[in-house]
Amino acid sequence: QVQFVESGGALVQPGGSLLLSCQPSKRIGSSHAICWYRQVRGPDREQIACIPVNGAANYFGSAKGRFTITRGGMENVSYLEMTDLKPEDTGVYYCNIDPSRREYWGRGTRVTVGS
Repeated sequence: QVQFVESGGALVQPGGSLLLSCQPSKRIGSSHAICWYRQVRGPDREQIACIPVNGAANYFGSAKGRFTITRGGMENVSYLEMTDLKPEDTGVYYCNIDPSRREYWGRGTRVTVGS
């Protein structure tokens, strides 16, 4: 069964930066758009940024201007560079293809912004 594996989360001070990475646990047969999500509390995940196979990325909410999503070419690997981090960025970050597939959700990586 394929699941995404996220990494790079850490405790960071406000104003700091982090680079998150994600990749599928097994090869996915075709290339897909990839999105990053944040879960703060409860079951809902907030969409943060998405990148298509070809074309420009899209950013949502407070991610605009501070986060940059990239991908590893045609592979379903993605990175989320986060700068000027704020306490409200705290949460567990996940990635998935777009539209998301329930079975692809991984464990996420925790980002905590605080002193």
